[in-house]
Amino acid sequence: MSARQIHLGLLAQPFGDHPAAWLKSRAPLNAAINIDYYREVAKLAEQGLFDLFFIADTPATRTDNLSVHSRNPEYNDRFEPITLLSAIAGATRYIGLGATASTSFYEPYNVARLFASLDHISHGRAGWNIVTSANDYAARNYGQDKLPPHDQRYQRAREFFQVVSSLWDTWEDDAFPYDRQQCTYFQPEKYHLTDHHGEYFNVHGGLNIARAPQGHPVIIQAGSSETGKAFAAETAEVVFASDPNLPAAQKFYADVKGRLPQFGRLPGSLKILAGLSVVVGESKAEAQDKYQELQRMLHPDVGLMRLGQDLEADLRGLPLDEPVPESMIPAKANFHQAYFEQIASMIREQKLTLRELYSRYERGKVTLCGTPSQIVDHMIEWTESDAADGFMLSFHLVPDDLADFVQKVVPEMQRRGVYRKNYHGNTLRDHLGLARPSNRHVGTVSE
Repeated sequence: MSARQIHLGLLAQPFGDHPAAWLKSRAPLNAAINIDYYREVAKLAEQGLFDLFFIADTPATRTDNLSVHSRNPEYNDRFEPITLLSAIAGATRYIGLGATASTSFYEPYNVARLFASLDHISHGRAGWNIVTSANDYAARNYGQDKLPPHDQRYQRAREFFQVVSSLWDTWEDDAFPYDRQQCTYFQPEKYHLTDHHGEYFNVHGGLNIARAPQGHPVIIQAGSSETGKAFAAETAEVVFASDPNLPAAQKFYADVKGRLPQFGRLPGSLKILAGLSVVVGESKAEAQDKYQELQRMLHPDVGLMRLGQDLEADLRGLPLDEPVPESMIPAKANFHQAYFEQIASMIREQKLTLRELYSRYERGKVTLCGTPSQIVDHMIEWTESDAADGFMLSFHLVPDDLADFVQKVVPEMQRRGVYRKNYHGNTLRDHLGLARPSNRHVGTVSE
């Protein structure tokens, strides 16, 4: 029996995912808006045969506490992601190109057109991460005082997806013969109107671009609430998971996969990628030293800001070296529920000091420090025990940690038979083993 193959995505951050990475990275200081540098990072991930190069996004800068934010460039200097991926497409050939676009701020037609265009530009490598957004900074950029409640955002997202997927089926696959002799550019009978009138959207028209190479770009989600998991089971093809330990990951995996049959879907139609940060060393101690060096560089202002925004509580003014009072935990979350629950659990169960808390908080990921063999052991354990189909990797320090993974961990995965030695297709669906959806007006899903 062949070994279960591991899928890999890269959460691409210009300096790295650690908030102190920009202080140590060898990347150019303008890396966040340096397209040549981004192309090199994408090519390095493609050298490592990654399934997906992924850009997370929030359409907002911060408008308060700027002296704190000045110590961490995470939100204030970024490319618009679909523009960025379109530029990267020409410098790469195989790696999938995924990006976030919010259903709370875009219109369905915009998203349908943008991702269909990216799929054509990249010859079938596009993926759309459906998010409802999770901060009021973005809401205020779009004329809202604050985000609507969590469940209402998902109601809009569900209808948004219905419209987008309908627009992607405007044209049948062979609707454009481009026939000069017959003077026929397209066949009108293979055009299908979207006529949608719903609670949030009214759309009457069609997409003005031929059907995408993948039929539909790959659908990605990261919701972990009950509403989010139900939406993922209905619509997603890749889910980013954020469970910090094996039992929790197995529970999430079984929960989401177990919901698929009610939508007529098979387990293989959805891939779950667990969040993981990797630091590679000749020994575990060496890898831990690399990580702790970055941890020591983390400014307390930044640590408190990151913790407070995900707990949705103001932690400023609390003693750094005393436990966080449980009374600081809000009754419920409205933004990132998985991150909120992770912090609340750490406060209640581990009784950490505030300094310990912000130093250990990983924002939905696990940091794995070890040798290539130890790292592969972990990855195989999770995939073989139905905790994940692969991993959404974020590296604390880019490009160094990514290069270490590609040069040292990938060969070990290949040696053990759990990772490809070459790309065996050209599209993101090929890499992930996902079926190409047929046009809803023509037939069923094609294998």
